[in-house]
Amino acid sequence: MTHARSTHALREIVVNALIAALYVALWLVAATFNLASLAIQFRVSEGLNHLIVFDKRYFWGITLGVLIADVLDRSTPVLLNVPFGVGQTMISLLLVGFVAPKLPKLWMKMVLNIVVFTISMAMIAWMLHLAFQLPFWLTYLSTGLSEAFIMTITAPLMAAVNTAVHFDKVLDA
Repeated sequence: MTHARSTHALREIVVNALIAALYVALWLVAATFNLASLAIQFRVSEGLNHLIVFDKRYFWGITLGVLIADVLDRSTPVLLNVPFGVGQTMISLLLVGFVAPKLPKLWMKMVLNIVVFTISMAMIAWMLHLAFQLPFWLTYLSTGLSEAFIMTITAPLMAAVNTAVHFDKVLDA
């Protein structure tokens, strides 16, 4: 491996580790106010899911952040929380990462991301139904609306930050 390639690989690892750490830190803020789990999930950290529309390589940082948060989350059994939470994130990120590059406008990519993550909250509702016998459809409505709300309000914020940070170039610098 050449020096340039190893430096580039190290940069990807470090940036994704920072994203994971930021996801966990933002999750902890929501968890402090009991807004990060169960039927109402106002996780501001979910706004980081928008990074996938800028570069598929952010997949690992986002997924690792979700994994750590789900392991730390004591409100739901970890044996359900980790596979459902990480699975929901991975499926959504992979789908958006595949489809988004085919869309011409950033706003279209972000809307796709919002829709995919909102629909995929069915997995989280199913997990909560299994863990706590919460009514599936009501739980899906509340988790889906929570996700849609957070993803919608963070989309313009991520787009604005992108104008200064250029998320699509960070991993290549």
